[in-house]
Amino acid sequence: MADDVTSPETEPRPEATSDRESTTEDEAQPAPETEPTSSSGDDAEKATVPDWPIGLHALGYGGDYNPEQWPMEVRLEDIELMREAGVNLISLAIFSWASIEPREGRYDWSWLDNIMDRLQAAGVRVALATATASPPPWLTANHPEILPRTAEGVVLHQGGRQAYAPSSPVYRDYAVKMAAAIAERYATHPALALWHIDNEIGCHVPHDYSESAERAFRTWLRRRYRMIDKLNEAWGTAFWSQRYSAFKDVLPPWAAPTYANPTQQLDFARFSSDTLLEYYKKLRDAVRPITPHVPATTNFMVSLSTKWMDYHRWAREVDVVATDHYTIADDPEREIDLALAADMTRGVAGGKPWILMEHSSGAVNWQPRNRAKGPGEMIRNSLAHVARGADSVMFFQFRQSKAGAEKFHSALVPHAGRNSSGWRESVRLGETLAALGDVAGARVPARVAMLFDYHAWWAIELDSHPSVDVTYGDRIRALYRELWYRNVTVDVVHPGEDLDGYDVVLVPSLYLVTDEHAAAIAAAAERGAHVVITYFSGIVDERDHIRLGGYPGAFRELLGMRTDEFFPLLADEQVTLDDGTTADVWTERLEVTTAEVLRTFTDGPLPGGPALTRNAVGEGAAWYVATRQDEAGTAALIEQVLGQAGVAPVAPAPRGVEVVRRVREGDDEGRSFLFVLNHTDGEASVPASGTELITGATVEGELRVPAHGSAVVAER
Repeated sequence: MADDVTSPETEPRPEATSDRESTTEDEAQPAPETEPTSSSGDDAEKATVPDWPIGLHALGYGGDYNPEQWPMEVRLEDIELMREAGVNLISLAIFSWASIEPREGRYDWSWLDNIMDRLQAAGVRVALATATASPPPWLTANHPEILPRTAEGVVLHQGGRQAYAPSSPVYRDYAVKMAAAIAERYATHPALALWHIDNEIGCHVPHDYSESAERAFRTWLRRRYRMIDKLNEAWGTAFWSQRYSAFKDVLPPWAAPTYANPTQQLDFARFSSDTLLEYYKKLRDAVRPITPHVPATTNFMVSLSTKWMDYHRWAREVDVVATDHYTIADDPEREIDLALAADMTRGVAGGKPWILMEHSSGAVNWQPRNRAKGPGEMIRNSLAHVARGADSVMFFQFRQSKAGAEKFHSALVPHAGRNSSGWRESVRLGETLAALGDVAGARVPARVAMLFDYHAWWAIELDSHPSVDVTYGDRIRALYRELWYRNVTVDVVHPGEDLDGYDVVLVPSLYLVTDEHAAAIAAAAERGAHVVITYFSGIVDERDHIRLGGYPGAFRELLGMRTDEFFPLLADEQVTLDDGTTADVWTERLEVTTAEVLRTFTDGPLPGGPALTRNAVGEGAAWYVATRQDEAGTAALIEQVLGQAGVAPVAPAPRGVEVVRRVREGDDEGRSFLFVLNHTDGEASVPASGTELITGATVEGELRVPAHGSAVVAER
């Protein structure tokens, strides 16, 4: 493409006004969760959009690339380094707005044209960003009304990134204009494989309390409730004299003298997620008419560390699911957190292959203590994601920055350059992924489901609850950990997903549950599944209203028991169960009706009371865990449930050796791939037969994997 510095061949940007002047409460805003969310045309049109980056026929490998940070000689070296490492997919222009449009209406495409052409010549596909992830300084200076605010009214200014209110019509106008300009410039460029819409949307400002958000929240509520009386009923506003006479009087849950209305907080969380999603859709719909053949995505942040975006809902609006994940250096079991996040992502993706859009080759810059990864850890991390469904492994970023807030964040090309162990590891990973090309498209089978719902997470961690020690991720992580150590693969799915085919269904602390989802969980037990429900589940409906008649509300009949009072434990207080295991955080006064008592408390507030029950239901069973079991108690529970359900490990392996299988569905040869990742300090032996793809070695009955090593066997 020819270099130029010009205005784009698009319609002139409409004159911007202030947020207060440019919209009314009745103008279109994010739809509530009860309404369809798609805005990309009919199903036939959506079906024509590819669900994978165009031209990417092997496992993807690459990362974010920021050539605007470097002179031409470094850019030329980078192209050669990409060839050397086998990079085939690059995210480009994520934070490039100020470089593309240094002054309003004046565009410099020369550098981007040049790098697009060079990437194409090198055989590298491009996930081209809309460049909207951080507004340029001229935009926030000219339109300070687009800046976000906290619940305390503090304005978050320019100087970092994501300095925008996602509901601001002024910002949306500018962002849509930029996205359309990039799409028109590169619509026919042969390197374009995927649209990377914005970046980590909601990462830094999941909740905005600006004036535009205030108005958009009211519009969202009008659509959700239609009439103010329905809002009053849903929010329980008879309490504390909160009854509203009109929607115009409703505010976001700003800082208040004491606890804000819990349903108001819950609805604001829903609104905020919907608003961020609507922002994504505006940008996607700006590029879609120009490039109807190019798929679009944005990088989610699926893990137990990112709470406020309902990615199950968001997944309907992307053509392929992509996510970012970073391990925590001081977590001694960080490989378990990684595996859980990958399984959560596969659940969000509906079991389809997904893109790991970002992770780190070594240390990051944002943890209190940023330690580099150990021997083999970068490759093990990458293959753990691939084992659990990722068909592309990407990093932040390709070349490590020399300036800015992320200059100490690792990259495929480190500060030390080509002559470094980090670069040699990057090349080895490229060779490894190239050897695993046949894995692309294979699925990950599982007989265990763990239910996960963002709305339940938001609701259970509201204030004014029986104990601040009850958190949503706690039991998810504890149950998952035991399954990980047993090499039992888990699908982490929404409660609304089809539960047929699962022999075990885990329901950790599902505090908020709809009638429909509660019925589906009960039906799973009726048809033969073992359903395990932990404490503080089934307590409220989708409005955060208590289900009256005794706890656990929605699950009383299924569980064959009833609780009339909670007895949460005090800080550092423990109780003992009759098998000698201990528990903390939670106890409750439980009366069984049809359930069998398996474990009781021997001390604490409720000595002799039930702590673990099992109720025969149809062809299956429903288990209830009425306390926060210690590691030994949780392990015993999982062993018992798996044994009764007949669920075995993927393969026997020493503790700390991760084993996962991917299977190519519909393949006449019935091919399967066994991933073995050794996180221990010693050599491990795992039964396997076939061809080890990384080395090409033949495996006959036994696979030996060195300490910190990785292997993938094409089984026969």
